[in-house]
Amino acid sequence: MKEIIEKAWEDRSLLQQAETKEAIEQLIEELDKGRVRVAQPNSDGTWTVNDWVKKGVILYFPIRQMQTIELGPYEYYDKMALKKGYESLGVRVVPPAVARYGAYLAKGTILMPSYVNIGAYVDSGTMVDTWATVGSCAQIGKDVHLSGGVGIGGVLEPVQAAPVIIGDGAFLGSRCIVVEGVRVGNEAVLGANVVLTGSSKIIDVTGPEPIEYKGFVPERSVVIPGTIPKKFPAGEYQVPCALIIGKRKPSTDLKTSLNDALRENNVSV
Repeated sequence: MKEIIEKAWEDRSLLQQAETKEAIEQLIEELDKGRVRVAQPNSDGTWTVNDWVKKGVILYFPIRQMQTIELGPYEYYDKMALKKGYESLGVRVVPPAVARYGAYLAKGTILMPSYVNIGAYVDSGTMVDTWATVGSCAQIGKDVHLSGGVGIGGVLEPVQAAPVIIGDGAFLGSRCIVVEGVRVGNEAVLGANVVLTGSSKIIDVTGPEPIEYKGFVPERSVVIPGTIPKKFPAGEYQVPCALIIGKRKPSTDLKTSLNDALRENNVSV
């Protein structure tokens, strides 16, 4: 698959060949079943992004034809099929949640009315809460809670761009936004309305001196929205940042510490 897709990426005329179409369709099926991933964890804690897989997802669009999809009173007009067979997958889906074919949902996943795009990987025990969105190729770990209205950014182009990665056991409070390849470490807790982009400053203020991160939230960090001063030609103004204000306590039960970690620091969930 990789060789055929790489060739088609360089020469789009190959999309007319049956062999190329079959390879791309096989890739999407492998993504849908979780046997291939856009990004995968390494033993040292780093991640490897499979650019050729993203290329395959992009090439899937031009070989698909637009069609009308009707479901009860609803009508859609799109190229992509929707995911099916949730009972056999062991996935709970609350109407009108939608996941596209080519997105992997592991056993025990719960979708409240929400959206999961093609190429995404959602691991077991994770809840995608009401009106949360999981963008294309995003990687969501086990036992994650994406609270209401959380926006996980997608990425297809440029192909070398990294997807958003949310570690196992993380909790993202209401209306959090995580985009541009930001990685959230295992069991981290983001308070409501935290916005993380690739250029956002993430500042650990728990010690005598601030420690700054970009594009990464360390494991078990408790994060809230903050501001820092920045000078402009028109004067000095406050711009958004994220503040690490503590760590989840190991003595706290994992099931309750998601909320307690925030409440201990007087932060709304």
